Amino acid sequence: MTSGDNLFGRLLGRTSATSLDTPGPPTPGLHLQLDHQGHVLSISGTLRPQLASHGVGETRPLLRELLCASSALSIEGRPADWQRQSLDLDFQGATGQVLHTRGWIEAEGDGWSLRLLDVSDLLAGSQLAQHREQNHQLACQMSGQLRVCSLTRLPEVFNEHLRSLAQRWRIPCVALALLDEEDQGWRIYSHYAAHDAPALWRTGQHLGTSLDSVSGNTPLSLAQERSDNPRLQSIFGNADGFLVPYRDSQGVAAWLLCGLYNGQPHTSEQDWLNLTAALAAPLLSRLREQRYHQQLDRMEALQGLLGTGWWELLPATDEIQLAPQLLHSLSPEDGPSRQPLDLWLELIHPADRQELNSRLHDLQALGKPLLTSVRLQRTDAEHNPLWYRVQGQVLGMGDNRRWVGFMLDISDIKNQQLQAAAAHARLDNLIASSPAVIYVQRYVSGALHPAFFSDSLLPLLGWTLAECSHDSLASLIHPEDRDLYFERTRQLLREGAVRSRYRLRDKQGHYHWLLDEAKLLRDDLGLPLEAVGLWLDVTEATQAAEQIKQSEERYRLLVEDSPAMICRYRPDLTLTFGNTPLANYLECLPAQLPGLNLGHWLSEEQRQAFVQRIGQLSAEFPVSTAEISLELPGREHAWWVWSDRGVFDEQGTLVEVQAVGRDNTEVRRSQQQLTQSAKMATLGEMATGLAHEINQPLNVMRMAIVNVLKRLSNGDAQIDYLTEKLQRIDTQVQRAARVVDHMRVFGRRSEIEQQLFDPSQAVDGTLSLLGEGLRGKGVEVRVTPADSAVQVKGYVDQLEQVLINLVVNARDALLSKRDKDPTFRPWVAVHCEHDSRHVRIWVEDNGGGIDPRLLERIFEPFFTTKPIGVGTGLGLSVSYGIVENMGGRLSVTNGEHGARFCVELPIS
Repeated sequence: MTSGDNLFGRLLGRTSATSLDTPGPPTPGLHLQLDHQGHVLSISGTLRPQLASHGVGETRPLLRELLCASSALSIEGRPADWQRQSLDLDFQGATGQVLHTRGWIEAEGDGWSLRLLDVSDLLAGSQLAQHREQNHQLACQMSGQLRVCSLTRLPEVFNEHLRSLAQRWRIPCVALALLDEEDQGWRIYSHYAAHDAPALWRTGQHLGTSLDSVSGNTPLSLAQERSDNPRLQSIFGNADGFLVPYRDSQGVAAWLLCGLYNGQPHTSEQDWLNLTAALAAPLLSRLREQRYHQQLDRMEALQGLLGTGWWELLPATDEIQLAPQLLHSLSPEDGPSRQPLDLWLELIHPADRQELNSRLHDLQALGKPLLTSVRLQRTDAEHNPLWYRVQGQVLGMGDNRRWVGFMLDISDIKNQQLQAAAAHARLDNLIASSPAVIYVQRYVSGALHPAFFSDSLLPLLGWTLAECSHDSLASLIHPEDRDLYFERTRQLLREGAVRSRYRLRDKQGHYHWLLDEAKLLRDDLGLPLEAVGLWLDVTEATQAAEQIKQSEERYRLLVEDSPAMICRYRPDLTLTFGNTPLANYLECLPAQLPGLNLGHWLSEEQRQAFVQRIGQLSAEFPVSTAEISLELPGREHAWWVWSDRGVFDEQGTLVEVQAVGRDNTEVRRSQQQLTQSAKMATLGEMATGLAHEINQPLNVMRMAIVNVLKRLSNGDAQIDYLTEKLQRIDTQVQRAARVVDHMRVFGRRSEIEQQLFDPSQAVDGTLSLLGEGLRGKGVEVRVTPADSAVQVKGYVDQLEQVLINLVVNARDALLSKRDKDPTFRPWVAVHCEHDSRHVRIWVEDNGGGIDPRLLERIFEPFFTTKPIGVGTGLGLSVSYGIVENMGGRLSVTNGEHGARFCVELPIS
């Protein structure tokens, strides 16, 4: 072991034999002997045991090696440089704490003597005073900002201070609880929680009365109260807590809640109380100020809504002071709230001004309370005057007397009273001139005696009260109705109310039907007092009801005996009534019709169209007519011409449908037969062209067979040649088959119900039948198809029949013209076009057109311009009916070159 290690050990007091300590009694404080380089030679004094221990060695340590890091940096140079300076040195203590010392250095012999005193208590007191000063400044700053900030920013500013408090004292979760004046419980006004801490509370949380049982004099930790007050556990949960009360003149008014925190040692209880008071006192003051302003606002709003306010007389200046809201209600023009009394009286209506002035003088001179109602002098209140109730009294005695009162807007009540009085007068006049009689019957000895009749009795029946006494009233009742009248009286006494109808004779001997409604009034013991009732003359209504009943009977007979089918049904097609013809047609009894659904006999497509048509009925257009097709079991299709009329409620909703129909089956079948006959006639007229269509492929096949036979006879039959001829023969066979098949389809009867199809199919079918024949006769065919496909609803074969009729008529006219003029070059054009709603097919030729005098008759049945025996006169008429049945229109005009027929159909 070196000498340096032994010296270091002796400095730390670990050896005694080789210690550098000087013998003798210890000196106060700490005494260190230093050499000129600052090495420690010896350590003595009462503070030496408090120094930290170091390793033992022979090397003498420097002074800075014994100091803390902060003090070691402040010791520079040699001991000679530290003279005449106050040295604050911090040594490393034996228990890990810092030993704070203050002293000086002086020369002693060949070295230096450093004498130090313990100043830890002095520094701790200084730090505590500095901390308290900072706390006081922070409290003043928070209190000042809370007192000067606006009421709208008060919650925001308070929350910022709460956050500053939590961050300064490192409180994970802090909140302020205030006493709720409404339910006398505690409620969290604001809270703050660090980002890594659980939120123990939330703003607005109701804490109940748990804090009422806590002693509210000094701050306390939750651990102090947890055993005595387990109710606090519900507030803090399992976390530690710290509570600080704030007490004002009314007791504890606020609590500062510090969650997950036990308090810092250097912050005293008084500091916590001051900090809590700095937060709670201005906050409560501002909240009370806010409630006061809210109460003032509510009171002003209430005064404005009620049209009321206070007033005070100032006799010394002959003035009156009015509440601002009252002044605004009295005069739309803003003025001073303190004004001369005469100016205020000018606001009162002249009819009430003098009386009010007199009562004000009585109030001042005699102390007589003031209570009156006055009207305002307002030009805008002629029809509905503004009424105010003015009330006043004297307060105080002697020189301290004050004359105060209020004004209340009673316009609604006063105007209602006036209107009620006027209405009562009008009602009296109305009753006196109306067919209604109000009566009162007194209950006397078990009977009802007439005691009062309204003035309308005399003009209605000609009797007076004296003439309608108890004894004579029964004789005025019709003999057939007297039993009913006596039963009416017994029922009134038994049940307390009655409603009956009987006849009463007037003074001229005529009987009137009266509707009698009466109610019995009883006393507190339930005994009858009087009956109050009403006689209403319902003679005309009774007679009208009888007439209606007779009319309904006649209507019922008319409906039942009518040959037409009449019924009523709901919007879902469920029958509610049906007459006998309808029941007979449906092969059931009339009583079985209600509850049946019309859709049962309709196809799905027909039913959807039916429902759609019914749905389009409205109160403005309630009638709809259509032809419907029914599928009756065991019978062929039936057609009805059906007319519906909708019945609507007050909101315009369809409630019921009344319908009338007739059987149109025979007419429809006749139309179908006519259409089929016209179709077959058209086929007959096309016979020549169809023969040409079939002869053409036959001729081609014949020529091909002749050529093949010739080659075979010559022995020159090649496979390629025979194959080409056989293919040509097959093509012509298919062509002839298409013509025959299309003729067979065209000649077939049409479908029962209309179908969706593309009208271009009818155009193609027409050209396939007539195209080659037209070209064979030298007629040019020009076709312009539609640019896109559309669909219409109807019968494709019938539309093809229409187009064939138009093209054949054009062909006949063109050939007739060419017979007269061999140089004529005929042509027929078929043009298709459509828009968003309709498709149009134009058939045009260059035959010169139709005589304008014949255009109006061109679609009449049996009208034709062809020679006798050539045309039937039904083609265009049937075509017109076909297009119309499909919902379209067939028209004709003369164009530039000739006739132009247009088939216009609606797009589905």
